[in-house]
Amino acid sequence: MQLKDTFERVKRASKSLALLTDEQRNEILNAVANAIINHKERILEANAQDLAKMSKDNPLYDRLQLTDSRLEGIASDMRNVATLPSPLGHITKQKTLPNGLRLCRISVPFGVIGMIYEARPNVTFDVFSLCFKSGNACILKGGKDADCSNREEVALIHEILEQYGVSKDVVALLPATHEATGEMLNAVGYVDLCIPRGGRKLIDFVRDTARIPVIETGAGVVNTYFDAEGDLEMGCAIINNAKTRRVSVCNALDCLLVHQDRLVDLADLVKPLADKHVIIYADKQAYQTLDSNYPFLEPATDDSFGTEFMDYKLAIKTVASLDEALDHIDQNGSGHSEAIVTMNEQTARKFQAHVDAACVYWNAPTSFTDGAQFGLGAEIGISTQKLGPRGPMALEEITTYKWLIEGEGQVRA
Repeated sequence: MQLKDTFERVKRASKSLALLTDEQRNEILNAVANAIINHKERILEANAQDLAKMSKDNPLYDRLQLTDSRLEGIASDMRNVATLPSPLGHITKQKTLPNGLRLCRISVPFGVIGMIYEARPNVTFDVFSLCFKSGNACILKGGKDADCSNREEVALIHEILEQYGVSKDVVALLPATHEATGEMLNAVGYVDLCIPRGGRKLIDFVRDTARIPVIETGAGVVNTYFDAEGDLEMGCAIINNAKTRRVSVCNALDCLLVHQDRLVDLADLVKPLADKHVIIYADKQAYQTLDSNYPFLEPATDDSFGTEFMDYKLAIKTVASLDEALDHIDQNGSGHSEAIVTMNEQTARKFQAHVDAACVYWNAPTSFTDGAQFGLGAEIGISTQKLGPRGPMALEEITTYKWLIEGEGQVRA
């Protein structure tokens, strides 16, 4: 492996993190947060170099862009992580066996976490803060679109680590190449866990290629069902927020399911979307309803449903019942986030019980699927799988455990 030396250094440095106290980790995290603000010009200049290579019409442009306010938010999230209780050393099970052996199960770091992500420069700081707080070293593999931003961010982190006498090898940024991705996915014995964060194509490639453990995250085909008993004003606000708050994120709304009895309200329901020039791909019934009432309307095709748009685009499907809405989600959802808007509690409870997703909402937008919003601090990703963590992953989700056994010379018969 061309990157074997890098992997070895990170693996070795990961052992040194066990020597730091939680207070030391928190002090360093706060120092990095301060450096983000004090040296924001460096980061924004590097980010501008990345932005210059991407068209503003690209829906990923917003995800790539850093601003003063976004850096303030990133720094605030890092300070918040520093205030959270340490996830390490928690006793999760304890007992004494009949033979006198004392068993204790405690939480410990994974060791080295590999992170693969695309045009998301905020992820560099988020991953560092969560990994460092939880005693994990991290190997970062960003996309070429954000490479200048990522390199400046990691350089800043390294500067702070060196000031505090901590090996900078606890954070490594790989080249933004496909070859580097392949090497990480085959770094058996060096990388303890890989977390890909991006679109379906990236997730599928990592899952199909990796020889190291993987947690799937990110890809979100998100639906919201507006029920026959949904409140119109509430529905307008929820749908608009879920679709247009940030279209390039994985919790953004992709398909609106509307009960056929509420087609009469559909024009009012989607009216706020017109202000953001959202293109609607409507099925036959919805198209007929909106034909003279919505300016950015196109007929839906089979490809309109089950698609993660990451753009100012939305599919609309008319359903005759809750069961038909549930069937559509079963066939087209990705297990990320789903929502229902209804004033009928029995309907909502059935929806929540049936839908197989990490996050299931009742009368709230899917835009809340976020580690910080859930009170977890920053977020390393949103798991869409069932084995291991599910939903927003933060400190607790990137620790494992080990058993400590104490005796007085007992031997097994």
